[in-house]
Amino acid sequence: MFYVLLPLLILFPYTSTSSFYDNPEQDPLPPTAPDSAEELHRKWDFEWGFSGISTFAHLKHIKCLSERDRPFDIGIIGAPFDTSVSYRPGARFGPRAIRAASARQTSFRGFNPRRGLNPYISPYTIIDCGDIPVTPFDNALALHQMTSAFLELGSRSPAFAHSTNPKPKLLTLGGDHSIALPALRALNKIYGGPIAVLHFDAHLDTWHPAKYPSAWPSAQSDFTHGSMFWIASNEGLILNGSSAHAGLRSRLMGWDDYEDDERQGFLRISADDIDEMGTAGIVSAILERIGTNTPTYLSLDIDVLDPGLVSRALSSPSEETLMSDYQQCPGTGTPEAGGWTSREVIRILRGLEALNVVGADIVEVAPAYDGTGEQTALVAAQVGFEILTSWVGRGMSEIEKARGKDDKSQAAGNGKDEL
Repeated sequence: MFYVLLPLLILFPYTSTSSFYDNPEQDPLPPTAPDSAEELHRKWDFEWGFSGISTFAHLKHIKCLSERDRPFDIGIIGAPFDTSVSYRPGARFGPRAIRAASARQTSFRGFNPRRGLNPYISPYTIIDCGDIPVTPFDNALALHQMTSAFLELGSRSPAFAHSTNPKPKLLTLGGDHSIALPALRALNKIYGGPIAVLHFDAHLDTWHPAKYPSAWPSAQSDFTHGSMFWIASNEGLILNGSSAHAGLRSRLMGWDDYEDDERQGFLRISADDIDEMGTAGIVSAILERIGTNTPTYLSLDIDVLDPGLVSRALSSPSEETLMSDYQQCPGTGTPEAGGWTSREVIRILRGLEALNVVGADIVEVAPAYDGTGEQTALVAAQVGFEILTSWVGRGMSEIEKARGKDDKSQAAGNGKDEL
């Protein structure tokens, strides 16, 4: 018996002292009053990256479309629509995938060192507005629903009332790329005229609808994820001569595709141009084309990134080839080889903060084709973080400029004539 108890005495020599595993519920002195609201908030209003309901970056979820009395400055809105695609469907699940991939973005660890700010802790109210309940059965109705939703949200007064922040901004999570058309229709009414488009994509998306051959033409079939900018241009929604494509590399029907594109007033920057221009050169070309005051819609198709990269390293001709395959962004509907890396795209976006971006989207994320590590959705979530950072950063800079002008005016008004 002694030999049985001896190991227990060695393992637990201090049984009378308190243990790390003591049960706090058996504390002889329980609290005498319930916790205050502040204490409850301190204890329980917190989420780890892996916990909580899935919203973008753990932001507060409010159904903005039906709750008009909850103002915001930046709204994340999902547009789960993918019935105008020409190849692989599945982008209707993009908003859900991007939100899940943004889980490691939190307010307590959201500081962006390249900009020196945390977009989730600022004067601006950023919320997740949920999804537009887009019908999957009727594209004409879906287009009307999305246009109405964007107009409803974009026409409201912002939470942070300031001359530099006249209207709330929407970051739309697609959905296929056709959602850009209802967004542009709404912005045209909100801002009273055409706006510039900065379009990151492997494809032009300015194709005439008749370029898609069909013996069964219809008006509704004109609305696709490859023709929405052609429609928008013909409706006068796009500022001709002040818009740009970036990352182009797809096959064409012929040279007349470029002629159609030029008539719509786009600057074309191909994926290959990055080899000669570098990211800084591409940033400069975009800023020169669009300017920093023009209201601009930023539309990023995730297929601007390469769907698959292969890294091969040869240590010597006589040794075995070491090959490491890894996927970049395969989770999209119309992948094109030879695209940019996520680092290059993020670097370009970071250089474009000076643009007056009044709305943005991240589209064509189709998680069914993504890798097990949700690589495509992770990149899309990071792109969203960069867009939010630039919006907040530009807004703060504009506030400082306005404050400086006010200080100068006040100083001039207080000056005394000593003659």
